Amino acid sequence: MTVTSCNIQKPNLGEVIKKYKEFPGSLLDLLHEVQEIDGYLSRDVMQQIAEGLGISESKVYGVATFYSLFKTAPTGQFIIRICESAPCHIRGAQEVLEAIEETLGIKPGETTLDGKFTLEFTSCLGLCGVAPAIMINDQVYGNLTSDRVKEVLLNF
Repeated sequence: MTVTSCNIQKPNLGEVIKKYKEFPGSLLDLLHEVQEIDGYLSRDVMQQIAEGLGISESKVYGVATFYSLFKTAPTGQFIIRICESAPCHIRGAQEVLEAIEETLGIKPGETTLDGKFTLEFTSCLGLCGVAPAIMINDQVYGNLTSDRVKEVLLNF
């Protein structure tokens, strides 16, 4: 059996802008697709989007910074979101946060030196029944303790 590799090329910025240019109100979709290219939205990219769509740079920047899933700086391969809602807080989120900080050597808003992890707060993951909880990329981990979160992180 022969295995062949498949080179899937990412679209370039110009192609994405051109794709959405004729669809007013599609800025969110465009930003999502553009963020997939480099993992974040740089100032230069936001300027090019504004120029390409014929809208103000402040509008692009305002939308990109309003929504927490858009990033305006490089992030780690794995984004850890720790829930800071009241149920998570009451059930031990602070201890979980301290265990993450100790294990990875970063604070919320920071990325590990190797670029593997970025730590972020999120207002709610909607997982109150398994609080305290974190999300790593799209995977949810609940009923955490400081020891359990260290185990989770060591598996990455």
